Amino acid sequence: MSTVIESIEVLVGQNVRRDISRLAAFAQGNLEKAAKSIADHPSPRIGIVCGFFVRHAEPPSPETDGLNGMGQLAAGFVEAGIPVTVITDAPCAKAAWAVTDVLPGKVALEIVSVDPGSVRRLRDHLETSDQSLTHIISIERCSFGSDGKPHREHGWDISNDTAPLDYLFKDSGWTAPWTTIGIGDGGNEIGMGVLPQSLVESDIPNGKLIAATTPADFLIVSGVSNWGAYGLLGAVAHLRPDLAPALLKHFNGTMEHSILDAAVNIGQAIDDSRVDRLGQLQMTIDRLPLENHVAIIDEIVSLISVKD
Repeated sequence: MSTVIESIEVLVGQNVRRDISRLAAFAQGNLEKAAKSIADHPSPRIGIVCGFFVRHAEPPSPETDGLNGMGQLAAGFVEAGIPVTVITDAPCAKAAWAVTDVLPGKVALEIVSVDPGSVRRLRDHLETSDQSLTHIISIERCSFGSDGKPHREHGWDISNDTAPLDYLFKDSGWTAPWTTIGIGDGGNEIGMGVLPQSLVESDIPNGKLIAATTPADFLIVSGVSNWGAYGLLGAVAHLRPDLAPALLKHFNGTMEHSILDAAVNIGQAIDDSRVDRLGQLQMTIDRLPLENHVAIIDEIVSLISVKD
């Protein structure tokens, strides 16, 4: 195992809002496996699923977490010549579009309505396209829970606001033709379905209800979901030093600010974890100011400069 990638995995997997240490331990090693599946592919084409809508926000909006991870991954992959398709649903469309609009390269954007048929039609399109995807990465995207419905961490049913993009990862009688990667921080995100339900039930509030049931080939557990995406980009860059300059060209505080500014001030994304300013626009992610997230990016870049 790469000691650099192992260090990145520890960095992004640190506790932030809750103790995820046992979840992260279960998923240990998956960051490198996920990165290798991209780095070793002769012609990767990446789909990125994001958007976690919060109806009670003012105005109703998606969370900031997940959007910066999408933006940083997309910026790096596109710069390296790897095609990217961003996938979200109508409630999160404005924020996802705002982020893709400030990226340095062209990114395809697919938007579905919240009904299952819309997701399955998109899936059929992605499967039959001449340039079909090789990987789909989900970042901070709510999964079906134990009752077959998506739930916020409080246990609230959000199925009326959330397209079942789970069907791009798993569906009855259907097998995903692409490699799937799930990134999350709370036990209720797509990909967390590979965790033992008992682990989520014991370590996560409302875990019995909200525990994800949608799996992924590789699960990345991080303290903030965006950080898992940053770790994945850094791990791919470490494994592909020939592509590293392109992958990391925009992986810095300037791009991080541009993405968050677009998400918040154009896309109206909110930090729903801020109990003091619930549902209000603010340049924070999971209660942490921008500089904390930039520090994670800088540390990943520093780690990559170290030889195994």
